Amino acid sequence: MELLNVNIPSWSDLGYWIPEAVLCGTFLVALIADLIVRGRRPWLPFAVSVFGLVTAGSYAVAAVLPADPTARTIMGDLVVVDGLAGFFRLLFIFAGLMTVLFAWTSEEIMGRKRENKGEFFALTVLMTAAMCVMAEARDLLMLYLSMEAVGLISYVMAGYMRTSLRSTEASLKYVIFGSVSSAIMLYGISLLYGMTGSMQFAGIREGLMGGQTSAFGLLVATVLVLVGMSYKIAAVPFHYWCPDVYEGSPTPVSAIFSVGPKAAGFALMIRFFYTTLAEGPDAAGGSGLIAAINWPLLVAVMAAVTMTYGNLVALRQDNVKRMLAYSSIAHVGYILMGFVLLTGQGLQAILFYLLVYTLMNLGAFFFVVAVNNHLKSEDLADYVGLGFRVPWAGVMMVVFLASLTGVPPFAGFVGKLYLFTAVMDRQWFWLVIIAALNSVVSLYYYFKVVKVMFLMRPAEGADTTPLKFHWLQYTVLALLAVPTLALGLYFGQFKGLADQAIAMMTTGF
Repeated sequence: MELLNVNIPSWSDLGYWIPEAVLCGTFLVALIADLIVRGRRPWLPFAVSVFGLVTAGSYAVAAVLPADPTARTIMGDLVVVDGLAGFFRLLFIFAGLMTVLFAWTSEEIMGRKRENKGEFFALTVLMTAAMCVMAEARDLLMLYLSMEAVGLISYVMAGYMRTSLRSTEASLKYVIFGSVSSAIMLYGISLLYGMTGSMQFAGIREGLMGGQTSAFGLLVATVLVLVGMSYKIAAVPFHYWCPDVYEGSPTPVSAIFSVGPKAAGFALMIRFFYTTLAEGPDAAGGSGLIAAINWPLLVAVMAAVTMTYGNLVALRQDNVKRMLAYSSIAHVGYILMGFVLLTGQGLQAILFYLLVYTLMNLGAFFFVVAVNNHLKSEDLADYVGLGFRVPWAGVMMVVFLASLTGVPPFAGFVGKLYLFTAVMDRQWFWLVIIAALNSVVSLYYYFKVVKVMFLMRPAEGADTTPLKFHWLQYTVLALLAVPTLALGLYFGQFKGLADQAIAMMTTGF
């Protein structure tokens, strides 16, 4: 059996895994530093985490610069380093760095007098490393271990505010739902291994192409695995944990949850389904066994239901943080549209949209963090007139919300355009119509926030004094808002990065 012929990792493998090694080392150093200073100097683990993320990001950039399309399998053939891995490395490290920087200014994380310890920064770095491994997994064992690593860290971060009952409830719900979904996925993994005799994705495909298994068995096993992955990305009907966990968690944690684990889940779905069920760069077929099940229709229905449910429920929300939680569910539905195709064009559209989504969604959540520091509220009613109390940050929030809606000339419009075009090329017109209608629905609740901030007057006697955001908050918001606008105008080079990532992935198998 395959498990008796495991390739032993060698020290040379670390040459292709430097960013992950740096992140793991940074986690240990930051955690030890926090223990040594006993919370008296929280800037120390913060500084270590920032330095480690910047260093890992530098190595990740250097790794994607050579025009070498060859994929390299390392760590005993458990992970692969290729274009797709390089793309998501940069995405996760950027999201982790922005979260660490903004969390330093958050009272939810640090406390009013910075009385909380700095383990949050170490946990963010470790989660970043685990998400990178999720995007690199090419084996069922590493698939499960990487997902569980991200999950375990997420449970701790969701309950980071130890004295808050709401945060504790969020963590407990996350643990329960996560455990059930992991058990379901693990059962599906065991069935796949039993049917094909292989743990590696390519080996599973070879086993399926051999025609020795039944279509029903493949359907059951793959649906069980899909359940676990759908839980990670919060696709309907496996979304039930998302709003409560986002609302109860510290807002910086909700921000990283809304982009990081979701993007990692999509990376894993691309790696698994594209390798096992797609025939080649531009086909979703294969053997008669694989073609016997209409996978695209199954995912298309899930995409339509997810985006519709997320947008309709977001309409009713009066809490901005909870509204963004349901909004993130809707965006999962949009991204699943590209996944329906299992083609190079569809996957390229997914990667570009994930890049855009990371920028605009982090920015929207971070604005809520900054406002919460002053108002101690996330209710929409307390945002009345806020655009005039903090004008520059208010304008950047408008940029994020307009981009989330898909209004030109912002990056969200270009991202949706690529997705819709890819789906229409395959003649899934009904799915594009549903997505377009949902975008119109989202216009209402996103711009309801803009209306409250800029077009409504505060009640008589209400506090209208200007809010003073931290300079670091303005810096991070600008680092997210400027690319959100720029990508809507000059998107060709970054779209080319997504195209190259998929091209390098396909040549590696």
